[in-house]
Amino acid sequence: MVGYSVNRKDLLDRLRRIEGQVRGIQRMVQEDQYCIDVLTQVNSAAAALKAVGMGLLDEHVRHCVKESIEQGGGEEKVEELLAAVARFAGR
Repeated sequence: MVGYSVNRKDLLDRLRRIEGQVRGIQRMVQEDQYCIDVLTQVNSAAAALKAVGMGLLDEHVRHCVKESIEQGGGEEKVEELLAAVARFAGR
């Protein structure tokens, strides 16, 4: 079982809202909206995705990493987590 299974519905709802935001941005570009307005919406969608990512990282630590440590296999999960954090941080 993955860590986000408990919150799957909430996660999917948030992703659908982000999908709607992205469609709205596409519409803004098609309608030649002002650049700054489009950039504002891009920033909002990026922030929403970042929040989803942070939530997933939180669930991963609280479920997957914790469970692995409790079962004695934590070192590999910790390395996996550090790599995921580095990717998420853009490194």
